[in-house]
Amino acid sequence: MQMTSLLNRLIAKAARYLYLRRHQKAWGDEPQLAVSVSNLCVELEGRQVGLRMYHGQPDKPMVIYAHGGGFVIGSLETHDRFCRALSVGSGCSLVSIDYRLAPEHTFPAAHDDCLEATEWVIGNLENLAPNNGLFILAGDSAGGNIAIASTLALQHRHGIAGCLAIYPATQHYISDLPSHTEHAKSGLVPARNMRWFCDTYLDSMAPADPVLERIFPGRRTSLNHFPRTLIITAERDPIRDDGARFAVRLHRSSCKITYKHLDRASHGFVCSEGDSEHFQKAVSLASQWLAIPLTLKSPQEH
Repeated sequence: MQMTSLLNRLIAKAARYLYLRRHQKAWGDEPQLAVSVSNLCVELEGRQVGLRMYHGQPDKPMVIYAHGGGFVIGSLETHDRFCRALSVGSGCSLVSIDYRLAPEHTFPAAHDDCLEATEWVIGNLENLAPNNGLFILAGDSAGGNIAIASTLALQHRHGIAGCLAIYPATQHYISDLPSHTEHAKSGLVPARNMRWFCDTYLDSMAPADPVLERIFPGRRTSLNHFPRTLIITAERDPIRDDGARFAVRLHRSSCKITYKHLDRASHGFVCSEGDSEHFQKAVSLASQWLAIPLTLKSPQEH
């Protein structure tokens, strides 16, 4: 058991390095978008969590972002370009959360960090980057999972104005959706890697453990009060069907769901393809959507 734990830590360390290098290579010498950025560290219960804040306009909601990376890799740096583009494109201020990663910190560390950091941001909106008092939870891949989980926890909170999830993981891989095999090897992230990420974060927890309802919302979780949502999925993606199926569930629950599918994109385009067509399309779709729910006050007003 100790040998497996040590091996996982070594693999994770190497994977983080390679993930960042892929991101840097994809962007090359492309200049960064100009936006005012500040870094801060917040004190949570027994730990500190770093935040990176991108300053937008005062008439826009605050976007609270959780980066992707399978709960194991990814950082403020790997998603800095996308966060900049989203802030500039939408005019929204954005806070990106530097949550703890597995295998050093397993479930529910990432979800706890993001939920508690989100609550801190909500409680301090007046003192942070310009915003109109509303907030939207957002993320990609594992971060999309976190955004959905945090939205479920905060769906009745005054000021919540939506959820943005880009190719989110919403089900355990044992669900065996068609895309898990259809695109097991066709994109940037093979299905076997996604299974390893999931296993590493859950640390041998049984998929049927009721505690995991928090991150894999099933029939026991009502979506009736879920706020306005945008889900973007990629075709060449083992978890393509995760996002599509969750969008269907939201529609059947009479939620305001906008679903967009990029039929030539691969999982990971937010940070691993540079300034690609798919990167720009996602920024455009998200920015347009973010401009819509500005008058939304609470989920009860849907």
